[in-house]
Amino acid sequence: MTVLSTAIFLPSLVALVLAVLPRATDRLVARTWIAACAVDLALLLTLWAGYDRGLDHETNLTWIPSVGAGYHVGVDGLSLPLLALTGVLFLACAVSSLRRTRRLRAFAALFLALQTVCLGLFAALDLLLFFVFFDLSIVGMYFVIAGWGHGDNVRSALKFFLYTFLGSLALLLGFIALYLGAEPHTFDMVELTRTPPLADSPGPAALALLAIGIGLAIKTPVVPVHTWLPPAHTDAPAAGSAVLAGILLKMGAYGLVRIAMPMLPEAWRRYAWLIIGIGLVSVLYGALVALAQENVKRLIAYTSVSHMGYIVLALGAAGAVAGDAAAHRLAVTGAVTQMVSHGLITGALFLLSGVLYDRGHDYAMGRYGGLAGRAPVFAGLMTVAAFASLGLPGLSGFIAEFQIFTGAIGGGTTWAAVAGAVAVLGVLITAGLFLRLLHRTLLGAPGPLTGRMTDTRAHEVLAVAPLLLLSLVIGVAPRFLLDLIEPASAAVVSLVAR
Repeated sequence: MTVLSTAIFLPSLVALVLAVLPRATDRLVARTWIAACAVDLALLLTLWAGYDRGLDHETNLTWIPSVGAGYHVGVDGLSLPLLALTGVLFLACAVSSLRRTRRLRAFAALFLALQTVCLGLFAALDLLLFFVFFDLSIVGMYFVIAGWGHGDNVRSALKFFLYTFLGSLALLLGFIALYLGAEPHTFDMVELTRTPPLADSPGPAALALLAIGIGLAIKTPVVPVHTWLPPAHTDAPAAGSAVLAGILLKMGAYGLVRIAMPMLPEAWRRYAWLIIGIGLVSVLYGALVALAQENVKRLIAYTSVSHMGYIVLALGAAGAVAGDAAAHRLAVTGAVTQMVSHGLITGALFLLSGVLYDRGHDYAMGRYGGLAGRAPVFAGLMTVAAFASLGLPGLSGFIAEFQIFTGAIGGGTTWAAVAGAVAVLGVLITAGLFLRLLHRTLLGAPGPLTGRMTDTRAHEVLAVAPLLLLSLVIGVAPRFLLDLIEPASAAVVSLVAR
């Protein structure tokens, strides 16, 4: 078995062992879970260290020969950052769940299985394989929310499942259209990228893009198909919210770059104005609704809608018919960097919101106050995470958003430039809402729940601090990441321009 396949399936193998292991104590389960995540992250970093350029670490085995589907996996500059992000975030979730997690063995086994699903999706080079992992991620997160959530968690889990499963059915219809449009018929993503199907059929290509776009838009999510996100985040456990926002939302955006743009280039160019519009509305709507929230988790959830809107806007701008290719490459690079940055920062924010709920059993920011004096480490971590999310220079959010705005405004088309300029308002609104969050919870007079707050424990710091440290590293010295993403972005832009 190759290193990539080992990294994909190692978590599931450990999950299977945990599930059948008799008399496993919580201490043994926790240590095994963390060790498995650490080894998996080491394997992913080995892949990164050994990567040269193009498609690497490729495995292509026959799976369903009658429809041309195979177990085809590999890595490139688009998938490697997201694979590494998956390894980092799942390890952080394992560390953060060390204490006070009910039914730890089942929880750990479920998260390990979910880790395999996420890694498999980002490595998949076959549409049917991608779809299988896409659907399994919905099942895994449903059980996380329903089994370990709080509040109206069963209803929120059901809403999450129905929305995203409906999206996956639309996605399947789009994949079938690509399969039937290819000659010879195949689900192989490399072949479909090399020779785009439906190139001479603008009507069917538009319908295929519509189906794939709906499926990926729900998962991303963008306005108006985002309504499943706030309740799912509010009622999920902290680790579940971190994985949902940090990894699962990226599946939609990644699918747009990996599938929709290179396989339906003419349709993507034709409807780029619509994609830009959806991204712009998501940026502003998500930020404005987040500004009105009193619940910390709902606030973070709506900022995710806004931040994912930046990605959609950038990818739409990269598909504009006219314009500067260098600006288009910058927009795609910014979009992929934003995926990584948002995963790190929002993962940290949700894990910190879990600390708040663990102490006060409430997310209402008005019930806390003066936490800076009572929990200084928590206050420091929350402040860094908030400033990273609002795009302060020196942190990863600034690098990503700067590239997105520059790429959109400099793309060479008036409407993309106007959309990029208006989207800058989202940064201003986001700054306001996070400063309001910090003021209400960390400063001012104590609230009714302030007395219950104790500072972050060692394992909580160990879970959150590396995420913020990575955001700082990317913000100060991003070249190690951009060197990986930029060649892949250039390839995507050239494929869309065909």
